[in-house]
Amino acid sequence: MHNAGPKKVEILERHRVFDGFFKIDQTEVRYERFDGSMTPPVKRLVFERGDSVAAIVYHRDEKKLLFLRQFRFPTYEKGPGWLTEVVAGMQEHGEPAEVALKREILEEAGFQTSSIEPIATFYVSPGGTSERIALFYVEVTAADKIASGGGLLEENEDIESIWYSPEEVAQAVSAGEIQDAKTLVGIFWFQNRH
Repeated sequence: MHNAGPKKVEILERHRVFDGFFKIDQTEVRYERFDGSMTPPVKRLVFERGDSVAAIVYHRDEKKLLFLRQFRFPTYEKGPGWLTEVVAGMQEHGEPAEVALKREILEEAGFQTSSIEPIATFYVSPGGTSERIALFYVEVTAADKIASGGGLLEENEDIESIWYSPEEVAQAVSAGEIQDAKTLVGIFWFQNRH
C-alpha cells in the first residue's frame, strides 16, 4: 500500500461558474509536490455531478446478466448514441448507496433486490469530475420482478432491458459493443469471479 506521500493542499479561491443540473466550480489551489515543496497557484475546474450507483445484475433462474440500452446524447457524435450499460443512477445527497441502488433497479428494470454485494467505488474521470461510482453485484430471481421497469417517464427515460448469457457478454465485449467504463468494470469482475 502506497498511501504515504504529499498531503498538504491549500485552497486559495473557489467559486461556482455554472449552477444548473450539473455544477462547475473553478478553484485556485496549491498542493505539496512529492519532494515536499509547494506548487505555484494553479486553476482547476471541477465538474460536480454528485455520486452514482451501478450494479451488475445476475438472474439466477435464467443464468443471464441484465443490461440496459438507452440514448446517451454525449456519446452521439462520436458514436454510438445508444449505450449498453449496467443498471445505474444518481445518488441523492446524503442517501446511502444501497438505498439509491434499490430504487434504480426497481425504476429501470422492475426488480426488487435483497442481496447486494459491493464490488468497488471508483472515480470515472478524476482529471475533471469529482463523481464516484459505487458498483455492486446483485442477484435476482423471477419472483423479484414486481414492476415493468423501463425508467421514469417524467425524466424522459426510454430504457430497453437486454439479457445476455455470460458467453454472449464475452462476445459483446470482444466485438467492442460495450463501451461504458462502469459496465466493463462490472463485467470483468463477474468474469473473474465466475
